[in-house]
Amino acid sequence: MSKNKRTAIEPTRQENYSEWYQQVIKAADLAENSEVRGCMVIKPWGYAIWENIQRVLDRMFRETGHRNAYFPIFIPKSYFEKEAEHVEGFAKECAIVTHSRLEPDDSGGLKVAGELTEPYIVRPTSETIIGASFAKWVNSYRDLPLLINQWANIVRWEMRTRLFLRTAEFLWQEWHTVHETQEEAMEETMQMLQVYATFAQDYLAIPVIQGEKTEGEKFPGAVNTYSIEAMMQDKKALQSGTSHFLGQNFAKASQIRYQNRDGEFDYAWTTSWGVSTRLIGALIMAHSDDNGFVIPPMIAPAHIAIIPIYRDDEEKEAVLKVAKEIQNSFKKTMLEDVPVYTELDDRDLTSSERNWYWIKKGIPLRIEIGPRDVASQSVMLARRDKEPRDKVSVPLTELKEQALAMLKDMQAGIYARALAFRNENTIKIDDNKEFYKYFTPKNAEQPEIHGGFALSHWCGWMECEERIKDDLKVTVRCIPFDQPEEDGACISCGKPSQRRVIFAKSY
Repeated sequence: MSKNKRTAIEPTRQENYSEWYQQVIKAADLAENSEVRGCMVIKPWGYAIWENIQRVLDRMFRETGHRNAYFPIFIPKSYFEKEAEHVEGFAKECAIVTHSRLEPDDSGGLKVAGELTEPYIVRPTSETIIGASFAKWVNSYRDLPLLINQWANIVRWEMRTRLFLRTAEFLWQEWHTVHETQEEAMEETMQMLQVYATFAQDYLAIPVIQGEKTEGEKFPGAVNTYSIEAMMQDKKALQSGTSHFLGQNFAKASQIRYQNRDGEFDYAWTTSWGVSTRLIGALIMAHSDDNGFVIPPMIAPAHIAIIPIYRDDEEKEAVLKVAKEIQNSFKKTMLEDVPVYTELDDRDLTSSERNWYWIKKGIPLRIEIGPRDVASQSVMLARRDKEPRDKVSVPLTELKEQALAMLKDMQAGIYARALAFRNENTIKIDDNKEFYKYFTPKNAEQPEIHGGFALSHWCGWMECEERIKDDLKVTVRCIPFDQPEEDGACISCGKPSQRRVIFAKSY
């Protein structure tokens, strides 16, 4: 890091949060914009985080009885037309394939040819194409429940994109399940919402609020949508996972019928739910600081960077020998259910350059070892959640034990810090003027970080929700499960209300 810089990342969060976010991604080498408009290239450090998300969630899904499959990326337009509300919700985001080949043209270039008899939609979500398979797979109540997931890419033609948070193509998982009864489908919907909440809190170290979406915010075609909502460091909300009770809407559209226990045919009850690579954006915005990325150990691509320090070949040989022994000592070591990975960085750079490289990438622990450390049989150990120069000397005989203890402490501390931040920036507001003031920046031209989560009463009318959205760009993030019924007045119109909801600006 340059001596003239105040922090490794400029601008800071307070100076320009949006640009700070982009610079953290760049400094950590997580991803970059593609030559294809609106798409991103996820680089190895960023993709390793996604692989860890997949690994953990896949295990949690299998433990709840679900299995993976894969379905086509192309969906016939006629499939979308079967469910009117669904197609209306995604119509403006669809990428459409209308031709099947390219042919040489007269100028030496290529022209589009082979017009399709029916256009294909490039998968924005898979309810309709999966429903076509389910209609063939389900014949009797004995075939139920059917619990299927796919890991896939999704295309939604976004006009304003931002790495990880909103891109034309992104990665996700989508579960689709079929049930015999409404009660079983609802149990599935709520069970998987809890799985997402547990994952977010135990692995991503992100505290989330579970609740139901309003009619205006629910998934197109769903009967009910439930979500987990997290607060980022700019006090905006990020929807971090959704679970949808689809009722019989998609079953009727796709003709998913089964012979019931009385020998009659009924339409099945279905659900769908998913999370995406926006969880990596959540990690960045919830935990990172003005020196770069901060990764909770339970989801980190690697946990320890070993940085040997030497001046000549003789010192190099002695230091590298011990550094490699340290690296080998961590093989097959586990942090709860996560393998501990190390990186030995002996590149031809100064120790300061290598230190800052790993600080900006967010690796949880850094081990520095030089000739004096070799002589004293110790190392210098630094934590990413402390100041960069805050290091402690640790004997080699205690290194593994202390490193694991630090990783566990970091995981708990990162979560506690995020929870404290959310609690500090969540307030009850009952006065309309105070509500508008809370969500209005003092500097309209270059808005400062402001607002947070407002727990306010809402009457349930979409008109009130839309008015607040139009005036302030604030929406009802969810109707929290943990809010008790209480008498109050709608923050917008003043009509009676029985429960507080979470209002916030969001991504």
